Amino acid sequence: MNIVRVATYNIHKGVQGVGPQRRLEIHNLGHAVEQLDADIVCLQEVRKVHRREEKYFTQWPELPQADFLAPEGYEAVYRTNAFTRHGEHGNALLSRWPVVTHQHEDISDHRFEQRGLLHVEVMVHGQAVHVVVVHLGLIRASRARQVAQLQRFIEREVPPAAPLLVAGDFNDWGDLVQRALDATKLSAFSGGRHATFPARMPLVQLDYVYARGLTPLGVHVPRGRIWWRMSDHLPMIAEFGLPD
Repeated sequence: MNIVRVATYNIHKGVQGVGPQRRLEIHNLGHAVEQLDADIVCLQEVRKVHRREEKYFTQWPELPQADFLAPEGYEAVYRTNAFTRHGEHGNALLSRWPVVTHQHEDISDHRFEQRGLLHVEVMVHGQAVHVVVVHLGLIRASRARQVAQLQRFIEREVPPAAPLLVAGDFNDWGDLVQRALDATKLSAFSGGRHATFPARMPLVQLDYVYARGLTPLGVHVPRGRIWWRMSDHLPMIAEFGLPD
């Protein structure tokens, strides 16, 4: 059985703290992504550019964050969710395997939260695997509508028999997302929750890797000071078996 290792991580735009106490963590995040040793890394809150922070931090990378974080030999795919006064940010996918196609869909539910999903088709061990990176809204009613849009997107864009991964920050403290995705035959790992937020003292699971057409093998959430200093979320790593 071929194994695919998938990670999802909300990197908080590569900066921690607020005001004059904020610190640049993007360089540490680069080392962290390498340590994850995942075939596919799904990232949220990734900056393409931020003109104010670029002036404030002398070590701000010259490359967009997705390209900067991609380990050697990986391909980076980024699409913008939100445009702000000083720049833009969105979702990204880093892949050890060849990227076939990618596309973006706006799932913003209201003007105060710009959200999107990133759909990437990756050729893993010679087999096409579809990956959708998501970052849902903070309001429950918005999430319900966004999950419904995600379901319609999957029905429209992903062949029913194709292996599918849906990963990201779902911002859901309950079972709204899980119940909705059950209808799409997408499932997360059973056996209790794997808390990812807040990173310093994780109490709830906001980050998930859902799968369809793959065999779940294991899930892990790394913890410790080196992780909670880099983002307000912890990364989640999941392993799956690819069908022959």
